[in-house]
Amino acid sequence: MRTKLVLPMLIATVLLASCAHSPTGRRQLMLFDDQKLSAMGIQTFEGMKAETPNSKNKKVNQYVQCVANNLLKHTDAKWQKTPWEIVVFEDDQVNAFALPGGKMGVYTGLLLVADNQSQLAAVIGHEIAHVMAGHSNERLSSDQFISTALTVADSAMTVAGSPYQQQMRTAFGLGAQVGIALPFSRAHETEADIMGLELMAKSGFVPTEAVKLWQNMAAKGSGSTPQLLSSHPVPDNRIKELNKHMAVAESYYQQRRSQGALPNCNKA
Repeated sequence: MRTKLVLPMLIATVLLASCAHSPTGRRQLMLFDDQKLSAMGIQTFEGMKAETPNSKNKKVNQYVQCVANNLLKHTDAKWQKTPWEIVVFEDDQVNAFALPGGKMGVYTGLLLVADNQSQLAAVIGHEIAHVMAGHSNERLSSDQFISTALTVADSAMTVAGSPYQQQMRTAFGLGAQVGIALPFSRAHETEADIMGLELMAKSGFVPTEAVKLWQNMAAKGSGSTPQLLSSHPVPDNRIKELNKHMAVAESYYQQRRSQGALPNCNKA
């Protein structure tokens, strides 16, 4: 009886929470309070700063900050008012990240693959887009929903006395991961790519360099995991999606270029 009551309540909660929409108009499941997520993001970031060496290279820090600042001043007022903190971590991994609360990390390994300011802007713009679109909230909400739904399904099988309960648990778990969680992450990545592309173009960075960045990534061996089992689109698919939106991005870039004052961030 309890299982019969929990499932309708769960569905009703999801329907109410799904009233949110991302900046691109996609429906979102948002179950968490943004202020609490920001506090979690800030706490996590402080821990990372304590554990990972920060770059002491003044020119590298100025370069990364210059690119980030040029992007941030072309975001909406809400995000311009956010007290962003961008830290360069001394680490060989080719990566960057952004957390709720306006915290962002860029690893020095990324600067070996991003050849110029526009390529770096493609990555930083992508990370800013994750925060603007509330992807952390959405992913945590999705994970909680999947966990609760699997618990309800397991309880139902226990009540029914299924002789194949363990096999079904395994199948349901894998099905949720491959059928829901991973594609959900790929949707986030694609959305952040598109938003980041438009942001970098509006900021005066050359949008076609986003494609060259992912060509560099492909040359480094990124994306060897089959896309079906990857939370990130493979480089070739990312490039295809970027090219679909390149005409719009180019129009933003040309408009910005006609106004002058293009970014001039010198790579260290």
